[in-house]
Amino acid sequence: MVKETIFNFIEKNASLVIELETELTKRPAISPESGGEGELEKCQFLEKWLKAQGITRLERLDAPDEQAKGGLRPNLIATIPGKNETKRLWIMSHLDVVPPGEASLWKSDPWQVVQQEGPRGTVLIGRGVEDNQQGLCSSVLAALALTAQGITPPHPVKLLFVADEEMGSAYGIDWILKNHPGLFRKDDMILIPDGGDSRGETIEIAEKNLLWLRLTTTGAQAHGSRPDQGINAHLAGADLAVRLHNGLSEHFSDRDPLFEPDYSTFQPTKKEANVPNVNTIPGEDVFYMDMRILPRYPVRDVLKEVDRIKGEVEGKYQVKIAYTIFQSVESRPTSPDAPLVKFISGAAREVYGVETRPIGIGGGTVGAYLRNAGIDSVVWGRMDDTAHQPNEYAVLENILGDAKVMALLMTGER
Repeated sequence: MVKETIFNFIEKNASLVIELETELTKRPAISPESGGEGELEKCQFLEKWLKAQGITRLERLDAPDEQAKGGLRPNLIATIPGKNETKRLWIMSHLDVVPPGEASLWKSDPWQVVQQEGPRGTVLIGRGVEDNQQGLCSSVLAALALTAQGITPPHPVKLLFVADEEMGSAYGIDWILKNHPGLFRKDDMILIPDGGDSRGETIEIAEKNLLWLRLTTTGAQAHGSRPDQGINAHLAGADLAVRLHNGLSEHFSDRDPLFEPDYSTFQPTKKEANVPNVNTIPGEDVFYMDMRILPRYPVRDVLKEVDRIKGEVEGKYQVKIAYTIFQSVESRPTSPDAPLVKFISGAAREVYGVETRPIGIGGGTVGAYLRNAGIDSVVWGRMDDTAHQPNEYAVLENILGDAKVMALLMTGER
């Protein structure tokens, strides 16, 4: 009876989801590093909206950031009290979104939600509607299905809305763990509805280690006709990029079927401008590497090999090479036999009729920070994965279905 009551509430309140998606999308929460003001306006709206719906136990953990509006990056916690405090369920989504990108690729205003009807029912289009407002709205609707009907869950439920996920979490979950170390308990379970597949069959329990490097090669500038009088930093940097890609791939060559692709990747990506004209040999060259490394390889071992290859290139070209670590995250996995994995598997079977399987991913999520703190966390959702794309969309039925799965987790109903 509890399950039927909750499911009926969710199905009858699709309009609440559309309202919340629409209002959140109107408030671009772009990080200052990407040209925005941060998440404050969006967070303040969400606080007010939750209170109006009867979710009143709210707490803010604000990280200071002089670049952001109000000088802070907000992290918001909404608590639904439970009967027994011994363990807690957290559902964590993020407030920030990425910029819309090339405007001409959008068929509508990215900051105004557009509804379209199709074979899969209602689809909502706008920046952030899937990443990560789908998970945010599902968690809120699931919580409302309890609070609005006077249902007390067996254990406390905490909805955590964090800042700065898109740019590395320095003002989000990483800041929370460093500045509020007692917030989480070792037996807490944390669902992160920030990834998945179109059927809801995959439960992400592990991530590759992440290493981003900025590499600067310094030579000597010269005229294009007199390379003998200079040292071509671009030539040396290009050789370095190829050597790093090939050498690291060969050295760290193990495979793991949990991941797709099932091997470590070492990719040269961003390239900074060097000289403005064709007929000058550059004296400095800068490029970046994006490395996604199987968890069995510690980052320190990769950096040792980077140093070895760097030394070879320095000796060959008589250049100086320096690098800075732009981002580095190592992640321990959540066990595929963890209770949370089994609970989600059962709930997804109940709601969607699918059999789930555990996977690992190359992309980074906030789950890595929690797993490294010894707290089981998984990433799951039923979504088409349109994040960061023009005309990003979320399927309304997925939002409602994911809310049902979350409600089953909250109540223990399976």
